[in-house]
Amino acid sequence: MTTTDPTPPITAGAAPAVTTTTEPAAVDPDKLMAFVFRAVDEVGAALNTALVVMGDRLGYYRLMAAHGPVTATRLADASDTSEHYAREWLNAQAAGGYVTYDPATRTYTLPPEQAVALTDATSPVYLPGFFQIAHGTVRDAPRVIDAARTGDGVGWHEHNDDVHTGCERFFRPGYHAHLVAEWLPALEGVVDRLRAGARVADVGCGHGASTILMASAFPASSFTGSDYHEASVETARDRAGEAGVGDRVRFETAAATVFSGGPFDLVTTFDALHDMGDPVGAARHVRDALHDDGTWMIVEPVAGDAVEDNLNPVGRAYYGFSTLLCTPSSLAQDVGMALGTQAGPARIRDVVTTAGFTRFRIAAQTPFNNVFEVRR
Repeated sequence: MTTTDPTPPITAGAAPAVTTTTEPAAVDPDKLMAFVFRAVDEVGAALNTALVVMGDRLGYYRLMAAHGPVTATRLADASDTSEHYAREWLNAQAAGGYVTYDPATRTYTLPPEQAVALTDATSPVYLPGFFQIAHGTVRDAPRVIDAARTGDGVGWHEHNDDVHTGCERFFRPGYHAHLVAEWLPALEGVVDRLRAGARVADVGCGHGASTILMASAFPASSFTGSDYHEASVETARDRAGEAGVGDRVRFETAAATVFSGGPFDLVTTFDALHDMGDPVGAARHVRDALHDDGTWMIVEPVAGDAVEDNLNPVGRAYYGFSTLLCTPSSLAQDVGMALGTQAGPARIRDVVTTAGFTRFRIAAQTPFNNVFEVRR
């Protein structure tokens, strides 16, 4: 998994051995200004991350979805917030196309499509968690910038709660939509075993959303969720009790290389393998913990194998999270392989085959995830 950089190194403060004169590249003023205005839009988008979190927490989106066109005064009254803030927030949302504005009535409307994405927590495209994790990630950026100078990491446990909670809120709707209905049925023979009564380990379970979903759908099976982050494990235990599945789910604080139990019929890892410091060591432990005919389902952020495959809006967001969140998390752990959020199928295959698995395939895909089936 090593790469060789063919370009010569850049040494700060060092003069080149040979001085050459090159003409500066010509600047196209139209392209320059186009980039400047694109940058202005980018700053607005960056600020909008906090504005969406604000609208979610203050209930602005939900009130607009419920009441239709509103004035700033009405929104402020309904939310018990300051009209000054409500007005500026509405204007920012209108400028960004999140709401529409009618100058004749001075009212603002949340379109039905935006209402689904911003207020319907059961929708697979529910977005507030995505903004929340981005908001929390950016707030912790100074620590990551310092780590980039030294090569150190920043652990998952070192981030603020918006990162932890936003992560679950972002991924959970997709799990609700796809996990039981599509992803598990895409695996060879797994659903039949779960219905009959299987032993399942959910490694890197976070707040337990995936574990609880599976336990709710397959009451004959037993489930063990594990995560190295104690606070997340405590939340998962509370959530399991609230969901009424505490009799068949247990959670433990453990790294992916040392989780307990087994042999398991199914091991799952959701959006977590790339965050691990030693994914190969984790894969070896999974292999040891599986029955000979068991299955490991790995869900990872959607990615292609080449950089150019990921130069799109989804890839851009994931590369951003990789730089500020996932790669620092890996580097904070032993080995620190730093697979990156856009590792791609080939690198994931390399990890699992290095650990001794021989069967690997893409079982399912969504706009945000690749689902891999791994077997001995």
